[in-house]
Amino acid sequence: MPLSPSAAVPARTAAAEASRERLLDAAVQVIRAKGYSAARIEDICAAAGLTKGAFFHHFDSKEACAIAAAAHFGKRAEALFDAPYASLPDPRDRVFGYLDLRRSILQGALAEFTCLLGTMVQEAYDTHPAIRQACDRHISAHAARFAADVAEAKAAYAPDAEWSPESAALFLQAVLQGAFILAKARDGPEVAAECVDHLRRHFEQLLGKPPPQGRTDERAKDHTLPVVRQER
Repeated sequence: MPLSPSAAVPARTAAAEASRERLLDAAVQVIRAKGYSAARIEDICAAAGLTKGAFFHHFDSKEACAIAAAAHFGKRAEALFDAPYASLPDPRDRVFGYLDLRRSILQGALAEFTCLLGTMVQEAYDTHPAIRQACDRHISAHAARFAADVAEAKAAYAPDAEWSPESAALFLQAVLQGAFILAKARDGPEVAAECVDHLRRHFEQLLGKPPPQGRTDERAKDHTLPVVRQER
C-alpha cells in the first residue's frame, strides 16, 4: 500500500536527514585523513556513497560542510565523554577519569583518534575565518566542560592555588592538540600516549594524586572516537 501524502513527508525528511548524517560522517573521516585543503567534495561523496547532487542539496560549499562537520564532530565527542566516570561523585575522580579515557582512545589509525577541529583550524585559521570560529567554538565548549570538573576539584583539593580552572582546561587542550601533531609527525600514537601520561602527572601535581581505589580507568576496548568509520 502506498504511503499517504501526510506519511510520505516525514519519510522524505528522515531520508534527507540520514543522507546529511552520512555526508557529515564522511566529511569527518576524509578531512581527518587528508586535511581540509586536500579533501575534495568528490572524496566526501565517495566515502558517503552519495552523489554530488545530494551534497549540494545539503551544503552550499565545502566550507559550509566543514562548519557543519565541526558541530557534528563536537556533538559526537560530547556523547563519547558522557562515560561512567562523568557521574562519579568526587570531582577529582572525574578529572582523572577523563584523562584515562583520553589515553584509552589513542589507538588505531591516526585519522581515527586525532581531532577534526585541530586538523582544520591549523590549515584554515587565516583563509577561512568561519571555520576557525567554528573550531574555536567547539574546542572552547569542550574545554569549559572539563573546566567545570576541575573547578570543583580545585575547590576541594587545592583551594588556595593561584591557577584558574579555565587556564588548566585550555592547557589540557594545548597538550592534546600538540600530542596529535606529534603522533602525525611520528606516524603512530605512542608519543601521544606519553604526552597524556605527562599530562596526568601534571594534574596530580595540581590536585594531588588520588588513592589507587579512586582512579577510574576508562581504558575499555569499546571506546572509540566518534565518526571514524563508515557503515556499509
